[in-house]
Amino acid sequence: MVKLVLVNPQIPPNTGNIARTCAATGTELHLVGPLGFELGDRYLKRAGLDYWPYVDLHYHNSCEEFITHWRGQGGNLLGFSVTGTVNFWDYTYQSTDWLMMGSETDGLPQMMRDLSTQLLCIPMPHSEVRSLNLASSAAIALFEAGRQLRSLG
Repeated sequence: MVKLVLVNPQIPPNTGNIARTCAATGTELHLVGPLGFELGDRYLKRAGLDYWPYVDLHYHNSCEEFITHWRGQGGNLLGFSVTGTVNFWDYTYQSTDWLMMGSETDGLPQMMRDLSTQLLCIPMPHSEVRSLNLASSAAIALFEAGRQLRSLG
């Protein structure tokens, strides 16, 4: 299954909800610091409910530390951004892909955008809406990748 990477997430309930989605889908969750909260944050834990034991959680102190880990594992690094040039529905996912999303406030750092194998976007027909909630975006991306990979397997 693909892996999910959150770079510098800032809002504990979003990360907790994403962790719960990762537990439900059997997806590794990689958090890249610095985070906007402590991993022991009560709002983070509350949003993840009692599913934390089922989350395959990995923490990386920095983008550089994550990059070293990712390079050791291999696979495509897929950045998600409102300025992505490839619709996420049109991408053909592979089980070794890493789905990477940035913080709620700043998106993906430029160095991570530059490192991305492909920069994907989730289409939004209303130009007045700048972006989706991070937890919603993560779920949408994970389930599309899962849908495609299930049909291949």
